[in-house]
Amino acid sequence: MLELITFLSLSVLALVSAVFVITRRNAVHSAIWLVITLFAVGGIFLLQHAEFLFAVQIILYVGGITVLFLFVVMLVDIDVTLKQARFARQWQLALVTAILVLAQVGYALYNHGQGLNLPARPMVNAPTQNTQAIGMALYQNYMLQVEIASVLLLVAMVGAVIMAKRKLE
Repeated sequence: MLELITFLSLSVLALVSAVFVITRRNAVHSAIWLVITLFAVGGIFLLQHAEFLFAVQIILYVGGITVLFLFVVMLVDIDVTLKQARFARQWQLALVTAILVLAQVGYALYNHGQGLNLPARPMVNAPTQNTQAIGMALYQNYMLQVEIASVLLLVAMVGAVIMAKRKLE
């Protein structure tokens, strides 16, 4: 029962803070709400006994991606972005999209009765087995994809440094 209450609390926290990420006008406030969202998702991973994903979520996303987001906010000229056109004119399209997504979720729940009939997840006994399985999958089965992703991230970092240096000169 405690796990259910914790899961529901973290889920509500993640959803509410995710809504605040996209509704705040100040980019720094959005980044803070993003940190809260990512912590809540990390807590959900921990409840599912996915300790490795929890650690990656906290270290990589909360620590790294949010810091990069804040650097981008500091590099972008805020005055120029405030003068650009807003997306508020597209609220009708957003409303139609939200209604369609809710209709799809409602249909899925109605069509399958008790739920979505997803298969039960296998129980993991020890965190080392979980981490070891992810490591084996990444570095044996998906080695090429991991290497391509690392090269793309390196190119993106070098490009960001070059763009930042050009702006300063």
